[in-house]
Amino acid sequence: MPDLWLIRHGETAWTLSGKHTGKTDIPLTPRGITQAEKLGRRLAGKPFALVLTSPLSRARETCRLTGLLAQAQIEENLREWDYGFAEGRTTAEIQKQMPGWNIWTGAVPEGETLEQVGARADRVLARVSHVEGAVALFAHGHVLRILAARWLVLPPQYGRYLALDTASLSMLGHEREFPVVRSWNERYDLVEVP
Repeated sequence: MPDLWLIRHGETAWTLSGKHTGKTDIPLTPRGITQAEKLGRRLAGKPFALVLTSPLSRARETCRLTGLLAQAQIEENLREWDYGFAEGRTTAEIQKQMPGWNIWTGAVPEGETLEQVGARADRVLARVSHVEGAVALFAHGHVLRILAARWLVLPPQYGRYLALDTASLSMLGHEREFPVVRSWNERYDLVEVP
């Protein structure tokens, strides 16, 4: 198994407001663009054996701004969770109708189940399992959290314990034969990257 570099897309208007942003294709904010450019300086010169990106523009644009889009392949399984009825709504808004609801334990009418997103994450892991070298994955908060849980051979719901900020970099690898988290949720927009 290769080392995986998980890159969450830069800030959007909906990440700022806390709205569930699944299949709605919205652009990066000016700050999101700056975040991705700083992340690009961190990734500069890193040789990747494979670069995969979600087809959604916020992930593709983040990939482009880091300088890796030319070698990237679209991976449909890296799309964000289809939130169905929750799309464009905050958890607080949904809880007014469904007290106690959260994405990790609640029903998602008209959308994907947690298990379906976990199965997509498993397909990504199967695709990259025989790659020699580092793999960069440009995607979204929830799908990357679920992918990390599956990397650790945990059920998808364990992704709830792995907070992931916009324009963050996380690395998954191995220690001997065990899958591990090498680093998590590193932010480069908070410091100046040479």
